[in-house]
This record gives sequence, C-alpha cells and structure tokens, in this order.
Amino acid sequence: MTVSPASTSPNKVQPISAVKGMNDILPPDSARWEWFESHVRDVMAGSAYRNIRTPIVEPTALFVRGTGETTDIVEKEMYSFEDRLNGEQLTLRPENTPGVVRAAIEHNLTYDGGKRLYYMGPMFRHERPQRGRYRQFYQLGAEALGFAGPEVDAELMLLAHQLLSRLGVKNVRVEMNSLGVPSERQAHRAALIAYFEKHKDALDTDAQRRLQTNPLRILDTKNPAMQAMVQAAPQLLDYLGEASLQHLDTVKRLLDACGVAWSINPRLVRGLDYYSHTVFEFITSELGAQGTLCGGGRYDGLFEILGGKPTPAVGWGMGIERVLELLKEQAVISSQPNLDAYAIVPDLSSAPLVAGVLQTLRAQGVSVQMHATNDGTAGSMKSQFKKADASGARYALVFGADELAAGQVTVKSLRDGQGAQSLQALKSIDSWVNMLRQ
Repeated sequence: MTVSPASTSPNKVQPISAVKGMNDILPPDSARWEWFESHVRDVMAGSAYRNIRTPIVEPTALFVRGTGETTDIVEKEMYSFEDRLNGEQLTLRPENTPGVVRAAIEHNLTYDGGKRLYYMGPMFRHERPQRGRYRQFYQLGAEALGFAGPEVDAELMLLAHQLLSRLGVKNVRVEMNSLGVPSERQAHRAALIAYFEKHKDALDTDAQRRLQTNPLRILDTKNPAMQAMVQAAPQLLDYLGEASLQHLDTVKRLLDACGVAWSINPRLVRGLDYYSHTVFEFITSELGAQGTLCGGGRYDGLFEILGGKPTPAVGWGMGIERVLELLKEQAVISSQPNLDAYAIVPDLSSAPLVAGVLQTLRAQGVSVQMHATNDGTAGSMKSQFKKADASGARYALVFGADELAAGQVTVKSLRDGQGAQSLQALKSIDSWVNMLRQ
C-alpha cells in the first residue's frame, strides 16, 4: 500500500497561498512599480496635483450611491461584509472616486476654492482573474474638484497623456465623447429606449434587463451579435445643445494646441446620471480585451448624490498593472535602482567598525550593502566578490585587515571592465564619497 505524505505527517502545517487574483509583487519586479510611482509623483507635482489617501474600507452605501445600484460592480463584484462588532455594512473599495468625493464633503475641502488631487492604491473587485485584471488591482487616479470649465477637462487628459509619454508607452489612442447635460441625455435616453424596443428580439439578457433602468449601458455591449444593431442606435451628439457643443469644442482645441491626437467615439458613454460633458479613454490594441489603460470624465452631479453641495468635478483612473504590462510588451526598460557599493568584510571581528563607516556613507546619500553571512563565517574573498558583482553595485569596498590597520578602505570598480582600484582614508570620507555616487 502506498502511504501519502500527509498520512506520515499528520501534524504537518500546510502552507497558505494568497487569495486567487490577489498577487504578491516581489523584487526585482517591485522596482518597476517604484519606477512608475516616482514618475507619477514628478508629473503630478508638475501640474500642482496633491496626494490624497482615503481608507480601503468604506461604508457600502457610498458605492451603492456613488457607483450605481445597477452597475456590474455593485451587483456582482464588490467585496462587502457586515462588521461583526457593530453590524455596519462595509465594502473594500472597488474604485476611489466616491471615496475622494466623500472625503471632500466630510472635510469641506473645496471651501476655499478648487482642489487638484491624485491617489495610488489597491482596489478590489470579485471578477475572473485574467491578464491585466485582478481581484486586488492597483489604480492611479487624478481628480479636479470645484472646476466647471472645459479647460480642466483638457488638463486632466493632458496630464494622463504626459504621464504615459514620460513612461515611454507607445501606440495609445485617445477617444472622447460628450454626454451633454441631463436634459439632453433624457431626450437621448427616450430615443434609445424607443429604438431598442423596436429591436427587443436582438437584445441579450443583460441588455433587456438594462433597457428601462440604464439603456446607455447597452451601448457598451461586447456581444458581437448586437454590434450592428448598436452601431445604428441614436447618437447622443445629435441631441447636444449649443453650450454643450461649445464645451466639447474647447476641449478639442486645447488638445490640438498641445499636439495630442484624439478621435470622437459616439459610443463612449457612462451609465450613471451624474456624469456630464466630456468623457474619455486612453486605449491600446496590444492587450486584447483589457485595452483601456485610463478612463475618465466629468461627474458634476456626484457631490449632490453623496450629500454635498453642488460641486463640479472631473477625473480619471488608470490601471497600473495594465500600464506595466504594456510597457513589458513594448520592451520599454524601466530604470532599476543602482546600488552604489558593496562592502566586503573578510574578518567578521571588524564588522562593528565597518557598520559605522557604512552608516556614514548612507547619511551622505550612498547606497551600500554589507556582506551578510549564512553560517556565521565571513566566507572567502572570492565568494564575497561574486556576491558583490551579482548585487549590481558599481563599486566594492574592501575592508581587509591591512587596509583597516592603515585606516583605509580599498575602493574597487566593478563595472568599468578594468577593475580600477584605489586606497581611500576612512577619516576623509567627504573627499571620495562623490566618486561612489556618480
């Protein structure tokens, strides 16, 4: 009889894996994330956008109101639960715009004028994990609160374009549309319902369910059998008044002035009534079905829905995993953090002295790694040099007995192909520290 490993070790502790669709980000891949985040901070600072950090857990009602009761997110995808201590209904945030608006209302952020904000962090949706779509995913977002003019719509689009360009992303197209104002959407909505009712037999189950509650969402369908019928549906652009058309025209002219190519997609919509005027997406054809890198628009009605004063607002969200995946597909190499120096310590008895020297170097901006042991022994010089080379450091600092006796350290180049080296005085670190940082 074959005995299974489990039966021979009944008390063996089984390892625990991460939740499906919620991934670890490990070195060296995490360096790509840090590289991305550093560019984000620079671009946001350059346009006067300031960081906001909201809780991961919010009241469920925030997303029911702010994301929409009839959306797939609320109906099927939210991680919601009851707080065992007080019975409160809570949800892991599936997106962050409602949280930002909730914070703005709660803390009266716009009392003294508009605010430009950005955030980065994890969001949560229970959907089938696939390339570029995970149950815990990371999103970058930018929100401009308290600004009604079309120039801020364009500003947000230019901000996303600048970031993607700076990262080196290629082959991304910009699509936009106008949703007008509520009265214009109501007229379009009535025309849509009348049109779809004439073609009711061609609607799938989801479309029939949305026909009376959210007909705009039918225009988003990915069902191939419905595409021709949807393409012939009434277009919202035909129902826009002069002011809405002027708003859209101003956005177009600002993008043109900055050399950003765009196209109008009359099927680009948002299924929630608080959206108005400009909506837009940055799209790639290189990630299959997950091709939308960034999507946004103007949501002037959201503040009132969440209990605040009428406040104009516009913003966008960008999927970080999708952008990094596209950069990998396009072979864009992110700059890796370079280690300046690796400390080689032949005799462990000198480790306290070496540690003090390395702390002095770090305080002056030098990144340095000290050799660490696995078994309590220093290891051979050869093995330490192998580890120094593998670390990616540009220099090795050799703290040998002879050097230390003379109050010196050998600084050896690991990357110039010649292995040039020199002796440097430990008491005169200021005189050679710049060499390590260059």
